[in-house]
Amino acid sequence: MSLPKQPYSQTKALWAITRASFKAIFANPSAIIFSILFPIIFTLIFGAFGSNNGVSYRIALTPGSDTTQGFYTGLKKIPGVKIITYSDTVLRNKDLNKGRLTAILDISSKMDSADKLHYTIGIKSTTASSNTVYSFRAALDLVKLQLEKMLNEDAESFVTINDPVVEKVRKFRPIDFILPGQLGFSILFSTLFGVAFTFFGLREQLVLKRFYASPVSKMNILLGIGMSRLFFQLLSVVVLILFGHFALNFTLYHGIFTFLEIIAMTIIMLFLLMGVGLIFSSIAKSDTSIPLLINLFGFPQMMLSGTFFTIEVFPKWLQEICRVLPLTQYNDAIRKISFEGLSIFDCWKEIGILGIWMAITYIIAARVIKWE
Repeated sequence: MSLPKQPYSQTKALWAITRASFKAIFANPSAIIFSILFPIIFTLIFGAFGSNNGVSYRIALTPGSDTTQGFYTGLKKIPGVKIITYSDTVLRNKDLNKGRLTAILDISSKMDSADKLHYTIGIKSTTASSNTVYSFRAALDLVKLQLEKMLNEDAESFVTINDPVVEKVRKFRPIDFILPGQLGFSILFSTLFGVAFTFFGLREQLVLKRFYASPVSKMNILLGIGMSRLFFQLLSVVVLILFGHFALNFTLYHGIFTFLEIIAMTIIMLFLLMGVGLIFSSIAKSDTSIPLLINLFGFPQMMLSGTFFTIEVFPKWLQEICRVLPLTQYNDAIRKISFEGLSIFDCWKEIGILGIWMAITYIIAARVIKWE
């Protein structure tokens, strides 16, 4: 008497593939070093650089400030001063609170009864820029003296510079900018290299062909191998966040809830990168061409997506290109969630752009993927 035939379990097959792929990752020590150790080293290095910048002053002006007379001309001549123009007052104040601006100046002028011009300079800053606002205040005194000498005026009556009004805010430390960039850098290259080489190797060894001929569904084959990579990358992200928070005081605005939202945002980014890795593994003719494809995709983003420095250092036209890159969306979202305390649902713009990238990526992947 024959036993009844048991139905094939797709769930068990998915779990078996995932578990075997996960073990294979940990059998490769270089994967652990590249995904976890390198980002920690980069975080320490760039975090140290960020805490000891050269003297520079990013200044904004209040609407209606006098920009036609001599004091404004002298202000622009101060070494290291960059005057930033804002059309959005909310964004200007937000940058001030984050320490991206040294101060907001109010330059007012008026004529007295003797037709003599007087300037009054108001300085608004926050504790986030307390390391530069007072040296900037001294630089304004130099402008005042130069105008006095040039116009042969009495400095006390010609220019009045008020003491800085420094509001107390939560300090935006270099680590709060550096760590999200390192998270993006880590998952970008680790996921692309891991997925692309894994699928390419399995295809070349005809493992994928054998899987394809088995009862396991194609989706479970892809998910099983891909999920192992996703779990591993999430592990590296958890290690990096915990290291940054407890060792370097990285800000998690709402504690464990912020941590979980960062993980959720990372999962979205990982699914996108898995699709890109699938495309590269399918179009590559040899394993030597995979690094070239990954570098062509990854290095421009590493430099243009606010990984190591803000994209505001670039020209306006280049900033517009930077803002559509997927890594920019991830970096911006993580910084909003971690430091500003926004919810992941407030990052709808970043998630929407990533969703567009993901749709395009998987449409291409479905057309080019190869099983043998």
